[in-house]
Amino acid sequence: MYADLTPEKLDNEIVIIGGGLGGLTAAFLLANAGRKVLVIEKKAYPFHRVCGEYVSNEVKGFLIREGLFPHHIPHADIHRFRLSATDGRQMEIPLDLGGFGISRFALDHHFYRKCVKAGVDFLQKTQALDVHFDVRKQEFSVDLDSGERLQSLFVLGAFGKRSKIDRAMNRPFIGQRSPYIGVKYHVRTDHATDTVALHNFRGGYFGINQIEDGMANLCYLGSSRQLRECGSIRKMEEKHLFTNPRIRSIYEHSEFLWDKPEVINEISFAIKKPVENGVLMLGDAAGMISPLCGNGMAIAIHTGKLAAEAVLQNHSVEKIGRAYAQAWRTSFQGRIAIGRKVQALFGSPVLSRIMVDMANLLPFLAKKIMKHTHGQQV
Repeated sequence: MYADLTPEKLDNEIVIIGGGLGGLTAAFLLANAGRKVLVIEKKAYPFHRVCGEYVSNEVKGFLIREGLFPHHIPHADIHRFRLSATDGRQMEIPLDLGGFGISRFALDHHFYRKCVKAGVDFLQKTQALDVHFDVRKQEFSVDLDSGERLQSLFVLGAFGKRSKIDRAMNRPFIGQRSPYIGVKYHVRTDHATDTVALHNFRGGYFGINQIEDGMANLCYLGSSRQLRECGSIRKMEEKHLFTNPRIRSIYEHSEFLWDKPEVINEISFAIKKPVENGVLMLGDAAGMISPLCGNGMAIAIHTGKLAAEAVLQNHSVEKIGRAYAQAWRTSFQGRIAIGRKVQALFGSPVLSRIMVDMANLLPFLAKKIMKHTHGQQV
């Protein structure tokens, strides 16, 4: 479908580092507007990512308008939210907007093929190591693990939660150790198709929802300390996750489809800037999303849209950066701040029980919190 390109053949206006949902959305929009775009992705499509795999309908209308919605993939239609405390007591409320469940394996690959058709170039199995902006020349250089250097007018950073580029750019959060790990499985299980659930356990929280082809995504944020103490993922799950009887039941009544899970370390919720050294940061590169903020998949797609609009409506790196930073703050800063406060309740036996009991007694308050942590339709 495409030919791998060598750096010597590239003459790029825009380089996007990272081919997740944010990077692919921006690449698609920019290519459709006639811009020459290169996406650098360290893996090769299709592949799995550690992710909750629930997409808020806040971006559904946008995806349909742009021809990006995956109509051909039998995704799950989700319109209920369930939450349990560490002891298993739970609450359930309807979701105003709702969303759909689909794997990153399928959705990223769908976006990738749309990008190829739109004329986006890709360097796969290639990692960017550093990026520099020459103020005098008003151009960027991107260093690759191959030893080559690319030149471009603009760079978008969609390289995820934690990257070698973060360290090369000396971003403040990179020096802070994070206590979290992310673990993901695909399973077959008896879970309501219309419901996304979050279950607390001591030190973390566990999410599950149906995706395509009768599968469910099982993903949780856990403690790296607990993993070190237990010595293995499975022992950690049995000791800590299984204290919530609802999580234990899911494990006992599910068919696990992978030999081992996808795992990511050092997940950071530290505050980041949406623009660094002229680079527009998309998705998790601009800030990790806590679980009640409307989910990272929708926000990543939205950041790709905002970044493309900033590039298309402005001409200089400085003006593009200002426009994008303002749009990012307007769209996400408030909901992320609320989400961080709510997240402090997760993983605590006492606080998670209070949260569930309060939601059951005052369902209108739970709905209000959900509304303020989810975005408007794009």
